[in-house]
Amino acid sequence: MKRIATLKVNGELHEVAVPVHFTLLETLRYGLGLTGSKQGCDKGDCGACTVLLDGDAVLSCILPVWEAEQRDVWTVEGLAGADGLHPLQEAFDVTGAAQCGFCTPGMLASAVDLLSRNDDPTREEVAEALSGNLCRCTGYTKIFEAVELAAATIRTERRSDASR
Repeated sequence: MKRIATLKVNGELHEVAVPVHFTLLETLRYGLGLTGSKQGCDKGDCGACTVLLDGDAVLSCILPVWEAEQRDVWTVEGLAGADGLHPLQEAFDVTGAAQCGFCTPGMLASAVDLLSRNDDPTREEVAEALSGNLCRCTGYTKIFEAVELAAATIRTERRSDASR
C-alpha cells in the first residue's frame, strides 16, 4: 500500500507516492532519486544517512517519512549554493577528509548542524557532534581539521558580511 508524502527537500516541494512503511532515507533515495545520503546500517548506528530536519541532524534511516512532512529537509545535494560549494565541502576537499566518501554526506550534515549553532567549536565539540558518524577510512583527524577550517571560513565570511 502506498501513500503520498509531501516533503520540502533542499528548498523544493515534492509529492511522492511511497509505501507506508518507508523511512525518510528510503523516500529520499528511492522515491526522489537523491542518493547522496547513504544507506549503511539501517538501524541508526553508522550515521551515513544523516540529513538535516528543520536544521537539526537526524538519522533518516530510522525516521518514518511521515514525521518529515511539512518540515524542511536538507540533504548533501542541497549544501552547495549558487555561489559554489558550502565551506564544509570546500574544507573536506582541501584537507583530504573524504576518502571513500561513503560517510561524507552524513559527516557534512552533522557538521552543518554543529556550525549553525557554534562557529568556533573546540576539537572536543567537533568530536562530540560527529560521534554518531562512523568512518573507516580517515581516522577522523582530517575530518576534524576540515570542520575547523570550515568554521574559520564561516567566521571570516560573517565578519565580512557584518562590515558591509
